[in-house]
Amino acid sequence: MKKVIFLVDMQTFYASVEKADNPKFQDKPLIVSGDPERRSGIILAACPLAKEAGVKTAEPLWQAKIKCPEAIIVRPRMQRYIEVSYQITQILEQFTDLVEAFSIDEQFLDVTGSQRLFGSPLEIAQKLQIAIQEGTGVYSRIGIGSNKILAKIACDAFAKKNKEGIFQLDSANMKEQMWPLPIGKMFGVGSRMEHHLGRMGIQSIGQLAQFPVHILKKRWGINGEVLWQIANGIDYSPVTLNTHVHQKAVGHQTTLPRDYGTLEEIKVILLELSEEVAQRVRAKNYRGNTVSVGVRGADFENPTGFHRQVKLTTPTNFGMDIFKAAFKLFCTHWDRLPIRSAGITLSQLQSADSYQLSLFDFSMRKEELNQAMDIIRSKYGQTSIVRASSLTKSGQAFARAEKIGGHYK
Repeated sequence: MKKVIFLVDMQTFYASVEKADNPKFQDKPLIVSGDPERRSGIILAACPLAKEAGVKTAEPLWQAKIKCPEAIIVRPRMQRYIEVSYQITQILEQFTDLVEAFSIDEQFLDVTGSQRLFGSPLEIAQKLQIAIQEGTGVYSRIGIGSNKILAKIACDAFAKKNKEGIFQLDSANMKEQMWPLPIGKMFGVGSRMEHHLGRMGIQSIGQLAQFPVHILKKRWGINGEVLWQIANGIDYSPVTLNTHVHQKAVGHQTTLPRDYGTLEEIKVILLELSEEVAQRVRAKNYRGNTVSVGVRGADFENPTGFHRQVKLTTPTNFGMDIFKAAFKLFCTHWDRLPIRSAGITLSQLQSADSYQLSLFDFSMRKEELNQAMDIIRSKYGQTSIVRASSLTKSGQAFARAEKIGGHYK
């Protein structure tokens, strides 16, 4: 039987959840935004009415207010969005056992074997839309394809724009529908790649599909071939339940409530981020080999900052090991200008069950200490035990403990 893959996307998910929970907002423009007083006043979601007024995701709140002064502004409730996302997953699992989360508001489904029970792909999509709308109050758009890539493009480029919110893309209509699209509309092509391809005379997806693949491979290696395959609707990856089981990296990034300009206050936030990364890595039973540090400067007009990484001599999941490497990197590359955000990542993860012991780093002692700290935090809360530096004005541990995904619960 021919494969049938869905990409189910929730329309303006955060804003839709807020409207579903507050019926009085239904006919009013609504914006979900971070807190401008903590320098996170960025638009996370805008309902269709707000978008009609020109409001765009990721723009500053003050700009959105100028475009749509009558808009209702609500703060994000991440715990609620996670709950609704899980509820939607349960609805999707009534139609197939092959459901793969792509993001909090997008999920892939393989409904190939579900057609005998629920009808044609179009009928299944329509039933899904009704079930999600009735169960959560959220409207969904569905891309249908013979693989995940075509389902994704069908959703993003067509289903999100038509009245039905459903579109099917396969070998029968791919050249007619997908190939004329601008190359920037293709999944996997960002602004920089769009620029590079444009300089090669590639303006549409069809032009990329017909471009000699050996030239693309020579320029970008395997990534060049992957782009060519996407343009030709080729994708062999299955819908799987285990896509996110093995992570390649664990990181934390934070936008600071004010510009941090001294080494002492920046040191505090790097230590907190290192501890958070280490705790998450231990919870997943990993150790990592590479520490990365990224910071962004405070001046938007003249962007500054850097992103650097270093490979450790032995894999670790200890906060101080990560911090020492991160702090050394920071001191080496910092331009001494104030920063507004910082992030730390531990990558090249491997199982913590087996690793090479060292005679000089007291691994067993550190492991016992961190295990004790993890138990305390698990039982009494994230801030039940913190470093003394987190009690200073520079510390953000208590504020971050109240958030999920960088936003308040």
